[in-house]
Parts: sequence; structure tokens; C-alpha cells
Amino acid sequence: MAEGGGKIDPMHQFLVEPLFGTQNWSIAGYNIAFTNSAMWMVVATIVLIGFMSLGTKGSVIPSRGQVMVEGAVRFIDNMLAQNIGPEGKRYVPYVFSLFMFILFANVLGLLPLGVVGVHPFTFTSHFTITGVLAILSFAIVLVVGFWRHGLHFFSLFVPHGTPWWLLPVIPLIEFVSFMVRPFSLGLRLFVAMTAGHILLKVLAGFVVNAGNAGLGVGLLVGIPSFGLMVGISALELLVAGIQAYVFALLTSLYLNDAVNLH
Repeated sequence: MAEGGGKIDPMHQFLVEPLFGTQNWSIAGYNIAFTNSAMWMVVATIVLIGFMSLGTKGSVIPSRGQVMVEGAVRFIDNMLAQNIGPEGKRYVPYVFSLFMFILFANVLGLLPLGVVGVHPFTFTSHFTITGVLAILSFAIVLVVGFWRHGLHFFSLFVPHGTPWWLLPVIPLIEFVSFMVRPFSLGLRLFVAMTAGHILLKVLAGFVVNAGNAGLGVGLLVGIPSFGLMVGISALELLVAGIQAYVFALLTSLYLNDAVNLH
């Protein structure tokens, strides 16, 4: 948050900055500084590993942690079974890792760590990150599709039952729709997380400036803004989970196209 004369910049929270004096790190002219974005990816990975360790005991009488881990695995397993069928099990490790990584990234960025002087960075609010995750899923879909079907995979662009007189048009439309998938997949998550964080920062600015303006303005503007901020924070937690689910769900649907065609 960049404050100056009571002005709060809601976009400052998305600034990627080098950490620990690494701003001059470079190889062949390319900057390889360890940034705040990279640090929070590491944090999300460590927290995810810690969460998964809760479910490694395999106790007959499971602890709460083991129940949460097993429930999350079962949730993804059921989703892939419904969308892909029995062959969906082989993709559970990837989709589960993708879902949990995005979920933890989204939630960590919403934690009120600012009260202890730590600025959480939501790296899923950057299209460079969500785009890479989307391209990774898209690449796996292509590999699976060509590996299983060879050149017959191109039949994906000709839906079953297409009238012969639409054959010059439909494959082109299907191809464009297919190629747009990674862009739309990454853009959806990026926009959802960015919009929510901007709104929260704007409301935080209202609270801070109203508090500095005096008791009357604080009561009239600051308290309602703070209440709205709390409500939207709860809504953002829901959005964090939904967006992780949508990313995993669309990935499973794209995998279904590659596995079963249509």
C-alpha cells in the first residue's frame, strides 16, 4: 500500500519487487531476482506440503487433519470420475496439485497478515502466473490427445452429427474455440482475484482516510466501509475456493475431450 498525503494506490499491492538485495542478480542480461511473487509461491508450496503431511499417517481412526486431506483427495477423485470416467484416476495427482496450489495461493493472499507487518502477495492476481498454469494444463491436454489418438485427435474439431454443408465452417470455429482455452482459463482466475483485491484496498483506503478526517467522518464513512470490507473479505474467501474449483473443473473437462474425444 503506497500512502502519501492520505492517498492510497490500490494497484501498488500487485507490484512485483526483488527481495533480499537480489535486484542486481542477472544471467546473460536477464534479471533472475528472487521476487515477492516467487517467495509467496514458495510459501504456498510449503503450506501445501504441511497440509498434505497431515494425511500421511493413514490411521484407522483419522485425525481432523487426515479427514481434511482425504476429503480433498476424494473431492477431486469424484470430479474426475464424473467428467472423464474410470480413466480419470490417472490424472488425479496433477489436477489435485493444481487445485490445492491455486486454493492455497488465493487464501494466503487474503490473510490479514498486514497487522503483523507482513504484506501478503497474491501471485494468482498476475496473468503471467495464471497463464503459465493454463498453458501447462493445455499442453498436457495436447500430449494426452495426440498420445492416445494420434492424428485422429483432429476429429475433435468436427463434432459428431455436424451437417456436411457446415463442414467448411465448423472445424475453423472449433479450432479457434480450442486455441482460446488457455487464454480464457488463465484470464478468468486473474481477473477474479485482481478485482476483489482492488475493491478491498479501495475500502481500506476509505477506512484509513475517514479515520484521519475526524470522529464524525469516521463514524459516517469509516465504520460502514469497514463493515463492508469484512463482508467482502468473507465473499472473497468463497471466490478463492470457487476459482480454484473452476480451474480444476475446466482442466478436467478439457482432459475429457483429449481422452474420450466426442
